[in-house]
Amino acid sequence: MSRNWIKVFIAAFLEIFWVIGLTHSYDFWTWTGTIIAIIVSNYLMITAAQVLPAGTVYAVFVGLGTAGTVIAGILFFGEAFQWMKILLIAVLLSGVMGLKLVTPDKEKKGAES
Repeated sequence: MSRNWIKVFIAAFLEIFWVIGLTHSYDFWTWTGTIIAIIVSNYLMITAAQVLPAGTVYAVFVGLGTAGTVIAGILFFGEAFQWMKILLIAVLLSGVMGLKLVTPDKEKKGAES
């Protein structure tokens, strides 16, 4: 896996935190952390999309961020656990993994891996 795909996964992980932060921030420091997470997450995604196929990068970024946010909501914030939610997240993640698997790992010439 290239360095750019690692950027995408880190960006998706940070997306989980900033989406949660949009709901749960309440003072200067929590809003500052949320804003920093937004900036770093989007920067990583944008720099990866300059080298990797942009559509696949965005789908992986949003899919993993969405799945992580739903799971975090269930585990940490008292959202209702429903088997249908878990099934739909599994379908979403299988689609994201499928996109990653069928996308060639070739990067644009002249770009760093």
